[in-house]
Amino acid sequence: MDRIKIGKAGEEEACGYLKNKGYTIVAQNFRCRHGEVDIVATQGEDLVFIEVKTRNNRNFGRPCEAVGWKKQRHIQKTAMFYLTKYGSVEMNVRFDVVEVEKEGIHHIENAFPYQMF
Repeated sequence: MDRIKIGKAGEEEACGYLKNKGYTIVAQNFRCRHGEVDIVATQGEDLVFIEVKTRNNRNFGRPCEAVGWKKQRHIQKTAMFYLTKYGSVEMNVRFDVVEVEKEGIHHIENAFPYQMF
């Protein structure tokens, strides 16, 4: 299976996992000029922007290690665009990472802080 198919399968698996935990999926693969967010969801009063990382092995480390400061910044800018267009910059915002591996799913809530630019 190629990388794109693996990534899409991981995102679908992550959506199912999040729904089972009570999240409501608002958008998938939201794109704007700043970047892309894999999943936008709500949990209670929180609007959650979620990056999904899928790996077949750990040859290159844990999946979450691929979400460095540059990727975080793109996600945050994309979130700000989303909030400006569809929500409110006053909403409770959180950034999570979901790791999808053969061994299972690991959900990291508040994986990195929200910084306004």
